[in-house]
Amino acid sequence: MKQILVLYYSRHGSTKELASHVSRGVESVDKCEALVRTVPAISAVSEATEPDIPRDGDIYVSPDDLEKCHGLILGSPTRFGTIASPLKYFFDQTSAQWLAGALKDKPAAVFTSTGSMHGGQESTLLGMMLPLIHHGMVIVGLPFSGSSLGHTQSGGTPYGASHVAGGDNNTAFSTDEIQLGRLLGERVAKLAVAIHRTEC
Repeated sequence: MKQILVLYYSRHGSTKELASHVSRGVESVDKCEALVRTVPAISAVSEATEPDIPRDGDIYVSPDDLEKCHGLILGSPTRFGTIASPLKYFFDQTSAQWLAGALKDKPAAVFTSTGSMHGGQESTLLGMMLPLIHHGMVIVGLPFSGSSLGHTQSGGTPYGASHVAGGDNNTAFSTDEIQLGRLLGERVAKLAVAIHRTEC
């Protein structure tokens, strides 16, 4: 089985829901499974810590998850047009994996959610790609051909899947957003299979 790590941070649930659509896309590909992980929140109080195991939801990612995965799909809400601090903090601690080339030549993709249509989706997606490129990963986007990208009236970009959550973070996912999230997962999984086949 090819294991695709779907790693996300979600504050209000929209990015987590998009991660579930991406994961379904991964698992639609034969011999692929999605390993869904999250990261702990960061506190402004230096003494505050999160428990080692979350009280509910997906468990926290470990460096071992990065090293063993065959592909990575990274998701974050937009924070002023860039990646959320908890995910940035996690990647700031991956120097050992970078030095070892643990992620080199593995496929990677990104996804995000924002409160508004012009809330910084594309700048966040592009910014999330930077540490993945430094790790030597192969970036996977979304094509206009054969997808909902050409006519979506909500989320979706060529740089990755996205969702417009609304000011109250309560807007339902559109059919296009769901389709593009699943397509992103499917594309990364298929590429992971193809790369592994080439290496064998």
